[in-house]
Amino acid sequence: MTPRRVGIIWNPAKTSRADLASALDDAVQAVGAEPEVRWFETSEDDAGQGVAAEAVEAGADVLVVAGGDGTVRAVAEHLGQSGADVELGIVPLGTGNLLARNLGVPLGDVTGAFLRALTGDARTLDLGWLEVELAGGTARHAFAVMAGFGLDAHMITETDDDLKDKVGWLAYVESLGRAVTASEPLEVHLTADDEPRGQDDVHTLLVGNCGTLQGGLNLLPDADPGDGELDLLLLSADGAAGWADTLRNLVWDNGIKRLATGGGSAESSQSTTHRRVRTLRVELAEPRVFEIDGEDLGEARRADVTVQAGAVRVR
Repeated sequence: MTPRRVGIIWNPAKTSRADLASALDDAVQAVGAEPEVRWFETSEDDAGQGVAAEAVEAGADVLVVAGGDGTVRAVAEHLGQSGADVELGIVPLGTGNLLARNLGVPLGDVTGAFLRALTGDARTLDLGWLEVELAGGTARHAFAVMAGFGLDAHMITETDDDLKDKVGWLAYVESLGRAVTASEPLEVHLTADDEPRGQDDVHTLLVGNCGTLQGGLNLLPDADPGDGELDLLLLSADGAAGWADTLRNLVWDNGIKRLATGGGSAESSQSTTHRRVRTLRVELAEPRVFEIDGEDLGEARRADVTVQAGAVRVR
């Protein structure tokens, strides 16, 4: 059903209001029903939480986020935290567009994304919450896709910004070699769903709500954005044999083979561990850079993760 009142939260670093308005007009004409529209611009001081609150206060039925993963995450964080009875639409304009990719939102088609936001059926989306002890104090943030440290975080922090502006997500591939070198195993103590696992030696830990990254790489093949659980991946590869096992597990066991056989639960291997969790405590022997939905949070030695089931309704 077409909403009566739409709040458009847009990131001016990604596009212009005029371009968005033109695409919105095309979508409205195709729908045949014109909602009341108000515009809310993000800024360096407000990634989206504050303007989301303003849009909800103004009576929006649907918040349409036009921006990258950071803007989408910030707005979803406010909706999950406030419990506002408002649906979320996405017009993906970033480099990764991770949530949009996982939900099948049109990429590179602003009018198509607006059409989905105006007419699509809403589904429930869980949010993960990550609380980390950083140098400046405790930080608590929501994530819609995944959080963690290691290979994925290093790919983000090691990626050349100029190259990313030129070639988009392909810049992450260029950074992969340096990320592998930087991701050395370290001692990690995990407590999953209040059950201590003991010591693990891992270089990558990812916990997520969605599993697909740029280029179609699916790190969390069992991840379901609305099942009330998060999926955990531990990578412990060390040396050529370990990396070969990891590659086989990610690409063959949980990729090509899974597609050929029609699914099944994610398979673990000597260097990879898959499991489902609702809560997770992570304690590291040394600090590592944590990331959420593609954003670098800084280094931490301890983190707590929880899931908020059905936190947001997204179109």
